[in-house]
Amino acid sequence: MGAVVVNYRAADHVMDCVASLRAEGVAEIVVVDNDSGDDCREVLAARDPAARFVGLTDNRGYGAAANRGVDELRTDLVLVCNPDLVIQPGAVEALRAALDDPTVGVAGPRIERPDGSRYPSARTFPSIVDSAGHAFLGLVTADNPYSRRYLRTHHAEAGAVDWVSGACLAVRRRAFAEVGGFDESYFMFLEDVDLCWRLHRQGWEVVYEPGARVTHVEGVSRATAPYRMILAHHRSLLRYGWRSTSGRQRLWMPLVTVGLTVRVLVLFARQVVSGHPQSPSVGPADGR
Repeated sequence: MGAVVVNYRAADHVMDCVASLRAEGVAEIVVVDNDSGDDCREVLAARDPAARFVGLTDNRGYGAAANRGVDELRTDLVLVCNPDLVIQPGAVEALRAALDDPTVGVAGPRIERPDGSRYPSARTFPSIVDSAGHAFLGLVTADNPYSRRYLRTHHAEAGAVDWVSGACLAVRRRAFAEVGGFDESYFMFLEDVDLCWRLHRQGWEVVYEPGARVTHVEGVSRATAPYRMILAHHRSLLRYGWRSTSGRQRLWMPLVTVGLTVRVLVLFARQVVSGHPQSPSVGPADGR
C-alpha cells in the first residue's frame, strides 16, 4: 500500500504523519503540497528523503491534490491522508485486510481526536430532512435526532457504510480509476461523500474498519483561512445536493440554497464575534 499526504500549511504535522506511515511499513509515500508557501519540501527532504514531494503552483483543493498524488504511486492500494494525522500501530494492515474483499472499493479507519474520543468518520447519506435538521440544530448541539442519524454517533462496528471520511481512507486503485477519482470541482469538503456515492452507484462497497485507528488533530489547514473554508464547505454542499437528488427531492434544492446562505451568514457572524475559526464540521455533510 502506498500513501498520499495532502499538505496545506501544516509542514510540522506532515512529518509526524510520514513517520507514522513509515513505522507501519509504507514504503511509497507522496506528499502533495497545495502551494502552501511553507518549508514542507525542505523539512521532508531532510527528514525523509525517500518520500516524494510534489509541489503544486496553486491551491487546487484537497481532491485535486489527492488525485495528483495517486497518479504518482504505483501501488494497487492507496491510503489518502490529511497532513495532521498519526497512523496507529496495525492500522495499515487492518485496512489492507478490509480491502482483501474484491467487492470493497474503499475502507475507512476509526478516527480519534487527540483526547481519544471518536470522530464520526463513518456516516450515512443524509436525507433532505436530516440535512436541514442537522445543519441548524447542529449549530447548537449534535445531540439531536437528525445529527445522530446522520453522524451515526453511536455506531462503532465494522461493516458496510454509506461513506467514510476523506481525512483518512484506503482506496482500491481500480475502483478509484473507474469513477475518475475525486471530483476536482469540489475545492474542499464533500469530495469524500461524492466519491463514495459514485462508487456505490458502480457497485463497489464502502466499509468502516474500527480495528484500524488513526489520531487526527483536525482542522489544522482550514484554520488558516476560516471564511474561505466556510464558503467552500457550503458550495460543496450545494454541488453535492444538486448532483445526488432527483425527482421530487430536486424541488427542495432552491429552499436548501436559501437555508445554506443563511447558515453561512450565521457562521460568519460567529466567527467575527469569537475571533476563532469556526469548524464547518457541524454541517449537513461535511467531508472532514
